[in-house]
Amino acid sequence: MIEQIAVRVVHEGAPRLPPAPRSRTARVLSVVGAFLHDHARAIRATQWIIVLVYLALMVLPLIAPLPDRHARILSHITLFAQFMFWGIWWPFVLLSMVLFGRIWCGVLCPEGTLSELASRHGRGGAIPRWMRWGGWPFVAFAGTTIYGQLVSVYQYPGAVLVVLGGSTVAAMVVGYLYGRDKRVWCKYLCPVNGVFNLLSRLAPVHMKVDVAAYVASPRTQGVNCAPLVPLRHMTGAADCHVCGRCEGYRGAIALSPRSPTEEIVMYGGNAQGGVAQGVVHSTNHHGAVHNSAWYSVLIAFGMLGLAMGAFHWTASPWFVAAKVGAAQWLAEHDIAWMFRDDIPWFILTHYPDQNDVFNWLDGSLILGYILATALVMGSAITLAIGTGSSLLGKGWTADRFHHLMQSLIPIGGCGLFIGLSASTVTLLRSEGLRMAWVPGTRVAMLVGATVWSCWLAWRISGRYTQSLPARLGAMAGVVAALALVNYAWALMFWIW
Repeated sequence: MIEQIAVRVVHEGAPRLPPAPRSRTARVLSVVGAFLHDHARAIRATQWIIVLVYLALMVLPLIAPLPDRHARILSHITLFAQFMFWGIWWPFVLLSMVLFGRIWCGVLCPEGTLSELASRHGRGGAIPRWMRWGGWPFVAFAGTTIYGQLVSVYQYPGAVLVVLGGSTVAAMVVGYLYGRDKRVWCKYLCPVNGVFNLLSRLAPVHMKVDVAAYVASPRTQGVNCAPLVPLRHMTGAADCHVCGRCEGYRGAIALSPRSPTEEIVMYGGNAQGGVAQGVVHSTNHHGAVHNSAWYSVLIAFGMLGLAMGAFHWTASPWFVAAKVGAAQWLAEHDIAWMFRDDIPWFILTHYPDQNDVFNWLDGSLILGYILATALVMGSAITLAIGTGSSLLGKGWTADRFHHLMQSLIPIGGCGLFIGLSASTVTLLRSEGLRMAWVPGTRVAMLVGATVWSCWLAWRISGRYTQSLPARLGAMAGVVAALALVNYAWALMFWIW
């Protein structure tokens, strides 16, 4: 019996010792944190309900015929699943990261639930060194995004099963092999882990650690932190899954409010007088942990480059012109194999009954368009931010560049949201809804995200210099990057 109680304490979290909140918002969040901590069974039940819904939305459309032009969201399971996954689920999961941090990951994500379950009953192996490579967030995001476009994951249930179902199976395999009762997949290999990590830095809430209280309190039974966050040194929301297990631990951890600029401005880079002098885990400077070249690559070449290409190509006249030109050239040179379309659906889209078939030329051009967009956008943004960063001090430094690059997280997150929600709008318009408010809302969101990014950049520049000309020079680089991103969205929604 004693052993069972000990196991339950490790799994559910140590006895909660809530610190005294100081404001109304803090009191409300303390209640929320206490609820998450004290209702672990209810949360687990909710998780399994979501797992069942998730599996149903993947599997049931496979046994139904593909929808015809008369099908509607509420009358056909395939359209309903399409609307739920790409119209509601993913756009608003991204939005939840900005509003609440990674509470989706810790409380609701079906993939995380299944991975942790597999880890609880798995081999418990040590996490291999290759898995800790910092480039996985970008590589996994890029690979999933590109493959999803090639197989038309937004339209067809088979593609959904391969992309989302394949990711879920991989999460369970990794959970079974590595860690014990942990979410190793979520920590290192999840395709959206990097994007969630970046967006949650904007959240106005986080699990706040009072280091002095933590050190002063007597040792108690440890907390099972599934995403492998070192609780004593946790300073931001980027890695925390907000599961509530550590709420009140040692009277030092509580779900608390904060400024939405705090983590990026204060923790995002090695500001003068902070990490550069060795203060790695202070509450004001945490750039040595949250500052890396791979996250800058994910922002510039992933969220703002590769994702832009994935959203763009279906509306781009440049893509059409490239296809016509390439087809003419191939025909003139008798290269017929590029026009073959007898390709399995799990490699390239192949649905003859829907008049939707990709040949090798289509696949090559889609891949080329996405990669070219990523290269052009990413390089231009890198150049703009690098130039602005170099104006903040004597020459260019990597830490300052990575810090300033994080000011683009709001516009990157906004782009992902409006790009994914384009599916929402298309599906609702097919139901007969006019949606006349959508263009204005998109403009408002892009303007708001642009202003937010400018504000972050201005605050970041103040961490390095008080020289007005230097700060304005840095802002010029950021504004140039923002102008390019907004122009790309204008092409898609208003010019083409």
